[in-house]
Amino acid sequence: MIIPDSAPLMRLAFVFWLAAGTLFSAGAQEEAEMFTIYLVRHSEKESATEDPDLTVCGVERSESLRAFFESVPLEAVYSTQYRRTLNTALPTAKAKGLEIEAYNPQALQKMAAQLLQKQQDVLVVGHSNTTGVLAGLLVQEDIGAFDESIYNRVYQVVVSESGGRLHVMHTAFQCPE
Repeated sequence: MIIPDSAPLMRLAFVFWLAAGTLFSAGAQEEAEMFTIYLVRHSEKESATEDPDLTVCGVERSESLRAFFESVPLEAVYSTQYRRTLNTALPTAKAKGLEIEAYNPQALQKMAAQLLQKQQDVLVVGHSNTTGVLAGLLVQEDIGAFDESIYNRVYQVVVSESGGRLHVMHTAFQCPE
């Protein structure tokens, strides 16, 4: 039986290990340049009026969102200037020690550009006809409005040098009967 000389194999293994280490450190460096944008729709609102407030269930959902984002680093919280969106954003903003920054739901392309330019981990509270659309603009996909009965979606857009990736999560909160 002939035993092969292990020196070339050891050199090959070392080169592979060195190359893998370089790739992993480059990956870690790219990871440091990533940021995440979370988008949610406002919580349940009172019956249709011009600027309705949250229902009791909506207040509870907003508190649930605060708990959802408790261990998530956020540098800013954005909301449209309606009571339902502001009051949805408020528990999370207060818990993070952040002021709520207003944005115009009629200028979603401008908002998308601003979010991408700032490169921050943020929460954006919007509406059923703006949240999905804004998430789509961030990842260059056509995502439209969603049904007004949906309140449990969290759009997570992770942005890196190679672009944005969209993940849609669903919270477990359910309104008590």
